[in-house]
Amino acid sequence: MTDDINYKNNPLHGLSLKKLLEEIVDHYGFEILYAYLNINCFKTNPSIDSSIKFLKKTDWAREKVEGFYLYQFKNLPKVSSTQFDIAPRDRIVPEGQDPGEPAELSLEDAERQRELRAKKAKEHQKNGGFGQGKRYGTGKPPRSTSKPRSNSSSTASNPWGNWKDKT
Repeated sequence: MTDDINYKNNPLHGLSLKKLLEEIVDHYGFEILYAYLNINCFKTNPSIDSSIKFLKKTDWAREKVEGFYLYQFKNLPKVSSTQFDIAPRDRIVPEGQDPGEPAELSLEDAERQRELRAKKAKEHQKNGGFGQGKRYGTGKPPRSTSKPRSNSSSTASNPWGNWKDKT
């Protein structure tokens, strides 16, 4: 029962995607949305209808827009680590966390954030990606990409090399 009450605290509860987009586009405009979210439906011939069509088909983009709505437009505090992996519509907003005034956003701030993300991505790649030089989730070193795989049809080195010839 308390989860239902907390869920109703969520500003997305009962809010249609169209109404959500209308609110943030009226306040920020498509240019700011593209600068902060980097979703092409806000750049190339942007309209509410075309954006809705794209966002309904694309879960990651819709969740990104809903997160923007909650944490930039409604200015709620960032979520806890336990709620981070849950879609914004399904998150529980604790009592006492009421929406605030929309955050003041600018194209200059968006560019600074984009540069910081690019710098972090570059450092991440430089350190070997996920797990600093280990294959993601395996604890093993990355596969060597320096040697191309042999296309030899010899069954001694590749038992599957000539499987097509046997048919």
